[in-house]
Amino acid sequence: MTNVQERLRVLFCDHLAIARGKYITLKPGQGGGARFCRGTFGVTYEKELIPVPGAMVMEGLPDMEAVYAPEDIRAGWQPFTQVAIGDMKANDSTPLPMCGRTALKRAVADWQALGYDPMVGIELEAFAFQIEPDGSLKPYDTPSAHVYATGPFADPRGFTDVLWERATAAGFRIDSMNTEFDAPQFEFTLTYDRAVRAVDDIFLFRLLAREVAIQHGIVLTFMPKPILTVGGSGVHINFSLRDAQGQNAISGGNDASKFNALTLGCTAGLMQHHRALAGLLAPSTNSYQRLKPASLSGFWQNWGVDHRGVTVRLSAEAGPGARIEHRMGDATANPYTHTAAVLQAARMGVAHAYPLQPMETGDCLESKDATQSVAETLAGALDALEADTALGQALGAGLVANHVGIKRHEIERTAALEDAALRDYYIRFI
Repeated sequence: MTNVQERLRVLFCDHLAIARGKYITLKPGQGGGARFCRGTFGVTYEKELIPVPGAMVMEGLPDMEAVYAPEDIRAGWQPFTQVAIGDMKANDSTPLPMCGRTALKRAVADWQALGYDPMVGIELEAFAFQIEPDGSLKPYDTPSAHVYATGPFADPRGFTDVLWERATAAGFRIDSMNTEFDAPQFEFTLTYDRAVRAVDDIFLFRLLAREVAIQHGIVLTFMPKPILTVGGSGVHINFSLRDAQGQNAISGGNDASKFNALTLGCTAGLMQHHRALAGLLAPSTNSYQRLKPASLSGFWQNWGVDHRGVTVRLSAEAGPGARIEHRMGDATANPYTHTAAVLQAARMGVAHAYPLQPMETGDCLESKDATQSVAETLAGALDALEADTALGQALGAGLVANHVGIKRHEIERTAALEDAALRDYYIRFI
């Protein structure tokens, strides 16, 4: 297209992990903002507007603003369009309590005050559904897909080829793409980066992936359990901590007895806040169809080295590649809130010298040492979150109160939904 004024797509991630935004005229080299109704943080999946804490539904529905700096502007994937992610501000220019990106920046600052810079890598899993002529959805027909499959048998419509091309052109650094264990499931991993940049990338990449897929007649869903008879999809947060010399301060290797206090302290924090984290990291009723015993999904309060059955998996790789992997969460969580909660829980384990339970020795399929788990329902997970005031204060009391209010309402609305009806409640958005 010629003689078209370039535009900026200003986006933010809301409390439901939905990308919301506006197109505005691009002013090259300048920061700015885009205004929205603060009541957006009181909107449900069903587009109800409810008076939850922070949304100011009954106080006149004032404005909020997505504020971006010049360095936040980056290449987009649509014609004549660049992209910026905003930090949400109230109409008095103070940080909006419900903003997950602000909570993540605060978590990073809290770690930096201890002398460390968090580095993050995120693994996304998703199922693909094809849109039938009558508008219904059925699992994407992948003739011979198997775990770690690539090529036309895994993706006959080639949407992942287009996704790779557009993502690369937009500056995303892709680590890998492949099919997962259950067809038609895919995994996408981006390269490690500093925490905020890594989550910005994963938030935008997920949006890009869904937009590319829909142009190929495919609904790509990152929801935790869209097909009840097969495995689920998680979001795994991998993190390490870079010290003042730029070196990785996290231990790795096969002998956990040789891991340093920093690594074990982070693990202790994640164990201490295990039940409460579920209320933030697995925040949908569908999440608890994935979070089950023997599901390799982060159900049990346990940890181990290079063990996919535990919630906190420590790296057998030492040196620059050493990392901590948290395996509980799913994509119904705001990725900024998700990552901030993991980092804050880990930091509190170090700061408060929490004791660490013994390492898991069972296989977590037929045997396990762990006796504590997440709650079996979202309602129970929210109870645990509200009871864990230390985690709530670290993350932000206003964010947690808004989250709990929305999710209590969601529980009521989904109580009578089963199977495809529950899937369709979430699949349009996640």
